[in-house]
Amino acid sequence: MRACPAIVAGKMPDYSIEKALLDEGFSPVAGIDEAGRGPLAGPVVAAAAILPEGFTAEGLDDSKKVSAPRRERLYEAITAAGSGVVWASAAVNAATIDEINILRATHRAMALAASALTVQPGIAIIDGRPVKGFPYPYRAVVKGDSKSLSVAAASIIAKVERDRIMLAFAQRYPQYGFERHKGYGTKRHLEALRAHGPCPIHRQSFAPVAASAGATDA
Repeated sequence: MRACPAIVAGKMPDYSIEKALLDEGFSPVAGIDEAGRGPLAGPVVAAAAILPEGFTAEGLDDSKKVSAPRRERLYEAITAAGSGVVWASAAVNAATIDEINILRATHRAMALAASALTVQPGIAIIDGRPVKGFPYPYRAVVKGDSKSLSVAAASIIAKVERDRIMLAFAQRYPQYGFERHKGYGTKRHLEALRAHGPCPIHRQSFAPVAASAGATDA
């Protein structure tokens, strides 16, 4: 699918991009975003969200700008049965990230999330740069999670879903502290890698993980 030209985002999310696309005849409009490109462990997770026109959730913004408790509240508001939001998420695991690289894994997760929607989108607004092979028409929006309400909603869903996955992994691999850093390369995480070596959910192709592979006391 040929990408439409990228759009440069503003500062706060609103419904203006969605409205413009609806006025052009595209319907419905889905927002797409991901969480977890940078961590050393765990999956990359993408989410897709189609918001009903007029949808509001107080404080809805880019997930990186929202505290964890507020993200949880927003997630519940967005995904509630009566919200009218159609949404889906998809995760691509660490082994696949190592196999195809993080960029392709991110694009795969985005495509899977969009394809999992129970309503086929007429067009998608994707946070960031063009996505090769995306299965629907789309607009790439630089910093879209700070511009589009649909993308902001997708960013909240993706972040909360990924955090919950990492909390489950923290129970399985308690020595790494995943409940605190969610797999990102914090000082504590790097110290745990040096002490224990990588576990099965670490991204072996990422340099800090590869450097720790010789540890023997995991």
